[in-house]
Amino acid sequence: MEANLEAHEASSKTRETCSVERKNGLKIIVMGVSGCGKSRIGAALAHRLALPFFDADDFHCAANVEKMSRGEPLTDADRAQWLADLSALIRHEPSLVLACSALKSEYRALLRAGTPGLRYVYLQGDFDTILQRLTQRRGHYFKGPEMLLSQFAALEEPHENEAIVIDIRQSAEEVLTACLQALDYCDASRSRPASD
Repeated sequence: MEANLEAHEASSKTRETCSVERKNGLKIIVMGVSGCGKSRIGAALAHRLALPFFDADDFHCAANVEKMSRGEPLTDADRAQWLADLSALIRHEPSLVLACSALKSEYRALLRAGTPGLRYVYLQGDFDTILQRLTQRRGHYFKGPEMLLSQFAALEEPHENEAIVIDIRQSAEEVLTACLQALDYCDASRSRPASD
């Protein structure tokens, strides 16, 4: 009996150690167009996995923010330094969850450079669903359906071996649980639900 208990305790410690080791070095980008829930799901995912969270929107220069606040889509030139800064952040941080649009394949390749283990979680939704969500948001610089249309026009959806694809036409908690299950962190999904 004691031997079985000791074996069980040893096995539990091994699983705990493996879990910690798996989380160390874990780098995740939660991607998709504006309004898909990147920031909310990314922050909740980081909380569940005890990882630092970053929002790519916070790394835009003032000129980019001003341009978006006028409803003008960013160009590749506008995004160049932003992407370079995010790539440096990903390489520098031992582990992280980053919410980032990462709309184009070339953007994702740039962000992955030097970080082969980087994992993408794509929050996939249709235009009407996301537009409805955007119209309910307050205090965000994203303006109007035209800007969302430009994001969908620029979007190059990742193929299935490039990213985990999650359908956002469900509750935030269900989206988060689906992310955790796809990332193989099912135990973490039993924790506190995603906040509104």
